[in-house]
Amino acid sequence: MIVTIDGPAGAGKSSVARKLAQALGYTYLDTGAMYRAVALMALRHKIALSDAETLAQLARTLPIRFGPLSPDGVQRVWIGEGDSAEEVTEAIRTPEVSQATSIISTHSPVRRALVERQRQMALAAENGVVLEGRDTGTVVVPQAELKIFLTASPQERARRRAAELRAQGLEVSEETILKEQEERDARDSRRTDSPLRPAPDAILLNTDGLDLDAVVRQILSLHQERCNQRRCGVSEA
Repeated sequence: MIVTIDGPAGAGKSSVARKLAQALGYTYLDTGAMYRAVALMALRHKIALSDAETLAQLARTLPIRFGPLSPDGVQRVWIGEGDSAEEVTEAIRTPEVSQATSIISTHSPVRRALVERQRQMALAAENGVVLEGRDTGTVVVPQAELKIFLTASPQERARRRAAELRAQGLEVSEETILKEQEERDARDSRRTDSPLRPAPDAILLNTDGLDLDAVVRQILSLHQERCNQRRCGVSEA
């Protein structure tokens, strides 16, 4: 089964998607990490974030490799090939890369290049797959059997993001994150290509006041219902 988890930054997509994939034994695909990898390389090579065609060429050709989820839910990311590949798991999560990612992701050529790669990866998964992003249920794999759109209040999302960055040793303020978050939401929602929005058949889940396990339990229940309807081989809980 293909499961998509979409929603704005700070809604809990990453943590939920990783834990869900672990619980189901599914492949995990963080589509946002691919945009982040392209943004990181654009910054390093001083490619103008307005240069859509050069960025799209980078998106088509940049070698990106994901490792399996570790027992504690960490997925390593590498760029490059063979022994020269560089792990960028932490480098792609900095505030600077986050801002650049939001900008480059508004370019249609970049999105088309990465969406095609993401779709191929999802369909190639031998078992089930959980995709996480902003357009996985609307554009990447609209045929997904279960689509979830996670959201939370802006204040809660900013609080979570600040806590995540502080855990990485970065000094940040929730006020700054909230402002940047509002700007990013506006860009993501207003872009012409693949705007941030729930698919018509997506199930909306507000994660305010819910811990990770509670959200995952809800989605596992929904997954079980779909499996029962489609006889996909998962036993009833």
